[in-house]
Amino acid sequence: MKHAGFSLIELMIVVTIIGILVVIAYPSYTAHMERARRSDGQSALLDLANRMDQYFNENHHYTGATLTQLGVNGNSPEGYYSLAIENLSDNAFNLKAFPVGAQSGDLCGTLSLNQLGQRNFSGTTVTLSDCW
Repeated sequence: MKHAGFSLIELMIVVTIIGILVVIAYPSYTAHMERARRSDGQSALLDLANRMDQYFNENHHYTGATLTQLGVNGNSPEGYYSLAIENLSDNAFNLKAFPVGAQSGDLCGTLSLNQLGQRNFSGTTVTLSDCW
C-alpha cells in the first residue's frame, strides 16, 4: 500500500531551495530599501536648500537662518534622516542629513548639500553617483 504525502528527503530539498533563495534575495532587498530610504534624505535636503534660497531672497544673507524659521522640524518627511544647517555665513551654507533609525547603517553615511548645489556624502566604500 502506497502512502500519500512527502518524504523527509523531499521536504529537506524544498527547505534547502527556499534557504538558498532567501540568502540570494535578502541582500538585494535590503540594498533596495536603503536606496529607497535615501531618497527621503535627498528630497529633504533639496527642499531645505530651496527654503534657504527663499530666506536669502527675503533677507539678502543666510546668517541667522534656522530650521524652525524655515518651517522644518529637523527630520526628513519619513524620519530616516535628521537635518542640520552647518557653516552658515552671509553667502554660504552647508546642509547635512544624518541617517537615523533603520537607515543608520547606510554605506553613504551623512548626505550634504551646499549653496552651489554641490552634493557630497561621508561614506568611504561608495561613490557620489551611488549616493546621489
